Amino acid sequence: MGNSRRSFLKKSGLTGMGLAAGFISAYANSDDELARIKEQAAFSPVQSFNMSGYAAPKLDVVRVGIVGIGNRGFDAVTRMNKIDGVEIKALCDLRPERVKMANDLVTQSGHQPALYHTDPEAWKKMCSRDDLDLVYILTPWSLHTPMAVFSMNHNKHVCVEVPAGKTLEELWLLVQTSEKTRKHCMMVENCCYDFFELTTLNMARSGFFGEVTHCEGAYIHNLTEYVFSKEHFYQMWELKEMSSRKGNLYPTHGLGPLCQVLNINRGDKMDYLVSLSNNDFIMGPMAKELAAKDSFYAPYANKQFNGTMSTTTIKTYKGKSIVVQFDVSSPRPYTRIQLVSGTKGIALKYPEPSRFATGHEWLGEAETKLLMEKYTPAIVKKIGESARQVGGHGGMDFLMDWRTIDCLRNGLPLDQDVYDAALWSAISPLSAWSIANRSTSITVPDFTRGAFLKNKPIDISMEKGGTTKVKL
Repeated sequence: MGNSRRSFLKKSGLTGMGLAAGFISAYANSDDELARIKEQAAFSPVQSFNMSGYAAPKLDVVRVGIVGIGNRGFDAVTRMNKIDGVEIKALCDLRPERVKMANDLVTQSGHQPALYHTDPEAWKKMCSRDDLDLVYILTPWSLHTPMAVFSMNHNKHVCVEVPAGKTLEELWLLVQTSEKTRKHCMMVENCCYDFFELTTLNMARSGFFGEVTHCEGAYIHNLTEYVFSKEHFYQMWELKEMSSRKGNLYPTHGLGPLCQVLNINRGDKMDYLVSLSNNDFIMGPMAKELAAKDSFYAPYANKQFNGTMSTTTIKTYKGKSIVVQFDVSSPRPYTRIQLVSGTKGIALKYPEPSRFATGHEWLGEAETKLLMEKYTPAIVKKIGESARQVGGHGGMDFLMDWRTIDCLRNGLPLDQDVYDAALWSAISPLSAWSIANRSTSITVPDFTRGAFLKNKPIDISMEKGGTTKVKL
């Protein structure tokens, strides 16, 4: 561990909690790691500054550096290239050909970014620049926290792909660094900007569901073809994750929008969770089958892969419940479930088409269409069509990036803050502990340290902002 990291941990008062070990952990579910998870679940340092609702000084032009130009990274470059008021100042990836591809795209729009590649430490040079306002991180999971912390400590706001961190130590470090530097650390959970999810959030705010009492979300998506592909995930990083860790490894797509509906971190908080995982019935056998034909896969032939299905149930401070599932190997149709259930009505997105009910029967197609039209929020009415044209999971990716830039340019709070990033990501290590202890409940840390009681729900009314143009 470098001296700079030791110095930061010492200054943060975190070294005594085993955080240094967390950075060099292999992230396997060892006894030592499980002990640290339980210890960190009870850890609660003093809040130095409340980042919920924080509005940083506005930026007329947002100068952006992008690190990680893989599958999702190049898409992010493409989206940022379509937003007015953005200057793409730097591009970084280990592979020079990926940097060149991104550079060829943005130079056509007048951007002249500095290029960083080849050297594994090149990202530090980029993030140290004094002409960047925002660093957008789209790298493998293990690099998310180190890059985000380094960037905030070098006076940059951060957008970081999901999950924001892999251990509770990392997540507490993100929280304390954001509070110390007063720099935004937004986990770019794109599903919060799905048009249906935004509409149901507006319905919840408008009282359509009555009091929301229960929600269900998931990430059920057969990724075996990609996980075992030699080309899709650079250096097979996702296969390494799936074969070395246990638990609900990717909870945020299903969970994030539901937390916003339930005002988690803004009036309510998660209290405790229990998690259960079945055995692995698919990936392990697939690894053995591939290894018999190709020695490249031999190191994975006897690995203990994550269970096929992981289910986590969460109880909130106000007595609400959330169920989140994770399965990336079963031959099932894609679903995030997205069930919102209240005292007066419910909504269910999957299986599509989306449905609503206020009694024993689902509403008809005509009634559903009228509800969607009535509760479509202002942000979708304003940017939705442009977002669809630019693309990215039906437009939600672009809507997310546009909204983030617009908030920064208008000096508005971001829709997602560091407490959301930490909490939604924390489900992974907490679920690992619960699974390893026969589904025993474990306390969910309150990353706001009590501030959730006074934090205000996010505002999607678009009464402020909305001035940033789209370059189609």
